[in-house]
Amino acid sequence: MADGGDAAAPAPAAAAGEPAAPTGPFYDALHAAYITTLGDKLDAPTSYEGAATEHLRMSGVYWSLAALSLLRPADDVDASMGLTSSKGERQSIVEWVFACYDERTGGFGGNCARQGAGAPCPHDGHLLYTLSALQILAMADALDDERLDREAVVKFVAGLQNEDGSFSGDEWGEVDTRFSYCALSCLAILGRLPLPEWAEGERDKSNGEEALIDTRKAVQYIISCRNFDGGFGCVPGAESHAGQVFCCIGALSIAHSLHLLNESGGSSDLLAWWLAERQCDSGGLNGRPEKQADVCYSWWILSALSIMGRVSWINTSKLGQFILNCQDDDDGGIADRPQDMPDVYHTFFGLCGLSLIGHLEKIGDKEGRKYREVDPVFALPTDVVQRLGLRAQVISDSGGAANHWGRFKLIKPLTHRFVLNDDPVED
Repeated sequence: MADGGDAAAPAPAAAAGEPAAPTGPFYDALHAAYITTLGDKLDAPTSYEGAATEHLRMSGVYWSLAALSLLRPADDVDASMGLTSSKGERQSIVEWVFACYDERTGGFGGNCARQGAGAPCPHDGHLLYTLSALQILAMADALDDERLDREAVVKFVAGLQNEDGSFSGDEWGEVDTRFSYCALSCLAILGRLPLPEWAEGERDKSNGEEALIDTRKAVQYIISCRNFDGGFGCVPGAESHAGQVFCCIGALSIAHSLHLLNESGGSSDLLAWWLAERQCDSGGLNGRPEKQADVCYSWWILSALSIMGRVSWINTSKLGQFILNCQDDDDGGIADRPQDMPDVYHTFFGLCGLSLIGHLEKIGDKEGRKYREVDPVFALPTDVVQRLGLRAQVISDSGGAANHWGRFKLIKPLTHRFVLNDDPVED
């Protein structure tokens, strides 16, 4: 990301009442066409973008599916993307996902062999792509497919936890808080995440099985990556970065451990203020001080603020306008900033930003469309999260703990330990 040019300034508190909606067109049809035709473009033999992103195609497919899933109903996504059935000469996405399974490690790789069915996966299993694969299967309602060796995947994830509680991304040992989020999210999606002892009312969800990972150590490691400014880095002592903040806050949310933010001299408000200061004059958000705004931080920052109940700490109207200004009005898609080329990564996270501030819903109401909402913890449509029965923890605007069931459900804290209630109350 380039330096300078769009200095960050402290964001004013939101004015009383509902903020003004961003102005300008939203190119729904162009965005849908951009997403659905991207695969053929990347597969072209002369595609530089296809060659450069070959190793991370699993995540690219996830971004594409999740982006279109916010714009279209599940059946339309399936039909237009070939999610569960082949489309022309192209195999279904679900078939392709299973072709990317690395039997040697038990995880999923970023792409599969081109030699045909039955060829070994040429990419090592990695936590990043294993999570993307599970998210794709979740959207396809295929987590019960007999081809998914759930026990092998669980063993792969659990085997990557280190003695200090951190997770390596693969067998080669790189450690990063991104991998902590991926590991906890994978296990939660598979229904195998053991909760720490302070989540008393929820611990029976692990079915009394022997703990696969040490969740207490996992969250304590995450807290050790917090810095004096309230932010989080990729390892202890590393610079605070908004992307790492989401990974850490998302992991704590999944592990029902957000109360740790306010222990040992820490403060969730200090972190929320650091995130609010990432809003630039353009209305966009940056990932670190003195950097330009980038659409992707509409997800990394808004999701964390949503989990902490602090979205009102930024100017959502200006942010929405920034995202709309990054649309490509010729070919569809959303870029990192105005006048740049779009890509599916920024398209998905730009749509997530519009969803999290409620602007996508307002556009749908105006144009007679029903857009789906994104879940700020699991980065999946909220109806998918609800269907899977996934649970996480959020903080209410009043500072207490709250249940999270598919979408925001707020209740008052039951104890100082933020134990969750099984019966969420509508906000």
